[in-house]
Amino acid sequence: MAKIISVHSFRGGTGKSNTTANLAALLTMDGRRVGIVDADIQSPGIHVLFQKREGDFKFLLNDFLWDRCELVQAAYDVTSVLPEKTNGALYLMPSSVNAADIARILNEGYDMNRLSDGFRKVIADLRLDYLIIDTHPGLNEETLLSLALSNILIVVLRPDYQDYEGTGITVEVARELEVPGIFLVVNKMPSSLSEADVRARVEEAYRLPVGAVIPHSDDIMVLASRDLFVCRNPDHPVTRQYRSLASRL
Repeated sequence: MAKIISVHSFRGGTGKSNTTANLAALLTMDGRRVGIVDADIQSPGIHVLFQKREGDFKFLLNDFLWDRCELVQAAYDVTSVLPEKTNGALYLMPSSVNAADIARILNEGYDMNRLSDGFRKVIADLRLDYLIIDTHPGLNEETLLSLALSNILIVVLRPDYQDYEGTGITVEVARELEVPGIFLVVNKMPSSLSEADVRARVEEAYRLPVGAVIPHSDDIMVLASRDLFVCRNPDHPVTRQYRSLASRL
C-alpha cells in the first residue's frame, strides 16, 4: 500500500517545500517510486528545486482541478535531476504560478472530492510507494482534506515561539482527524542551541517524535533553492538529518 504523506507548517518560511523535495529525493534514491503534489496552490514554487519553469509543463494541478486533464497528465518525471545510480522514480505535479490562475482558485475554490479521487488514481497509475503533498501553510479546508487523507503528517517548525504555538494547533487538529502517524521536524536550529535539548523539549511539549533537527546552514542559503541540497551535499549534517527522517517513514 502506498503511503500518503502531508508536509505542513503553520506559518510560511519554515522550509516546508525544501523538506518535501529533499525527503522525496532521498526516498527515490533508495529505490522508491515517489510523487510530489504542489498543493500550496496559493503560493506554489517547489518546481524550482527541480530546475523547472512553468513553461516546461503542458498541464498543471490547476488544470486537473478544472477538469481539463487527468492528474497523471500533470505528473512529470523529474528523476533525471537525481544521481545517475538512482533506481527509483520521482514525479512532480506542479501548480500554476500565474497570478490569474491563483486568483481564480482563491475566488472559486475547487472540488475537493475530485482532488481526493485524483490522489488515489495517480497512486495506482504511477504505481507509487509514496505520495507526498506539499501543503499550504496554516489551516484551511484544502489542508484539512490533505491531513485527513494522509497516513503520515510531517510538521515543520522553527525554534520560534510563534511556530511552537501554531504547531500545537496543527497537532491538535491532526489528532482530531486521527492521522495515524505524526512527526515533527525542527528546522533552522541556531548553532548556539543543543540538538539533544531541542529534541527533548519539543518531544515533551507535543508528546510526538521528532524526526529530524536540522541545523541552520549557510550552505542552504547559498544554494538558494536552485537544486536539491541532499544531491549536492550527500555527506552534510543537514543531509544526515533528512536521511534520518526518511528512514523513519
